[in-house]
Amino acid sequence: MLTLYVRPGCPFCGRVLEEGRFMNLTFNEKRVTDPGVVEELVQKGGKRQVPYLIDDEAGVSIYGSDEIIAHLHSRFS
Repeated sequence: MLTLYVRPGCPFCGRVLEEGRFMNLTFNEKRVTDPGVVEELVQKGGKRQVPYLIDDEAGVSIYGSDEIIAHLHSRFS
């Protein structure tokens, strides 16, 4: 499962979401504006930074749109 923490209106989050759609990937999208999600993000990743991807199957967690997109391409292309 791919879990992606995002903030609505964030251009970096938008890049990751757009690339995911292009690659026909589905994310369990978590918006930090929803109650409790930012606390969950900090607990899992240690920071409030978005985008943040958790790829359970690969056992990785990644901050940063460029890094996330590179991971998606290396894993799913």
